[in-house]
Amino acid sequence: MLRVILVAELVVALATASTVAFAYRHIDGRISAGERIHHHAHRQQPARDDSELNILLMGTDRRDCAGCGIDHATGKGGSDTTILLHIADGRRSAYGISIPRDTLVDRPDCTEDGHTVPGAEDATWNTAYAVGGPECTVEQVEAVTGIYVDEYLTVNFGGFKGMVDAIGGVEVCLPQQVDDTTAHIHFDAGVQTLDGERALEYVRERHSTANSDLGRMKRQQAFLASMIDKVMSSDTLGRPDRLFHFASELAGSLETSPDLAGAAPLARLGSSLRHVELDQIRFVTAPTSDFPVGDPRWGRLQLTDEAPKLWRRVIHDQPLGRLGHGAITAEHPHGPREDAAANGLCA
Repeated sequence: MLRVILVAELVVALATASTVAFAYRHIDGRISAGERIHHHAHRQQPARDDSELNILLMGTDRRDCAGCGIDHATGKGGSDTTILLHIADGRRSAYGISIPRDTLVDRPDCTEDGHTVPGAEDATWNTAYAVGGPECTVEQVEAVTGIYVDEYLTVNFGGFKGMVDAIGGVEVCLPQQVDDTTAHIHFDAGVQTLDGERALEYVRERHSTANSDLGRMKRQQAFLASMIDKVMSSDTLGRPDRLFHFASELAGSLETSPDLAGAAPLARLGSSLRHVELDQIRFVTAPTSDFPVGDPRWGRLQLTDEAPKLWRRVIHDQPLGRLGHGAITAEHPHGPREDAAANGLCA
């Protein structure tokens, strides 16, 4: 079943637009507040305005929003994409860690609406959202990784489409033609600009691409990087109308932890990130491997021995180092064709 990409770091643009007086109240009223986090981990250092920050970003695959179901499916579903965004102490660099949805973990007991949701062994990563919403996904992250999560944000299908259209589309590069007869999706090879509907098809497509979900995750990371680049360009920042519509679409699709639920707190967050340059934002995927053939869990993924090393780097606010090999950055110094080619996504 096809899913959705989480459009995550673009909260910076939302914060920028929300400082415009005529837009402030409109945007503020469109943001939904979720429940508070019941923590399974402990913060290493007292929080400061410029201290390190961990935000869990989730893209939901619910199909009951207008125009969300390109495969005619409906329902709440799970979290399609999970990115743990670590912003370094001093707020000058950041990296996002994508966790594949088919990774098996021991899901802890969690709390939703004041009720305990029982945990489970060998549960697929994205079922935490299906059974307990974003709060249970946060608790799962903390229990599995030991990383303290400060805040969370989720975005749904409908908002994603609107955001892409608001900024005039996003440019991508496809290494080869895509023909998915199951979902009736076709893309020509090469560089092209996608509108919201086509972008949604692009980030959800997995039936006709190599490596299925992992290949799609790499493509989602590249798309997110290209989208951030477009949002932070003069084509968007120099167009108040585009920035307002983008921020409005994003706000209407957001559910956040209570302390972020409003234009003012998001503006403060955006202001604190003003020194993070695009080339200092990197995206990697959590280290996983397939279960061996014959194992009843074959077809799912398991975290490798490298994963705890990655979690420790986040906990101790350290750079990725060698664990960042193959990372995608949010900057396109030579345009999407060359950047995509460097990541093995386009010839």
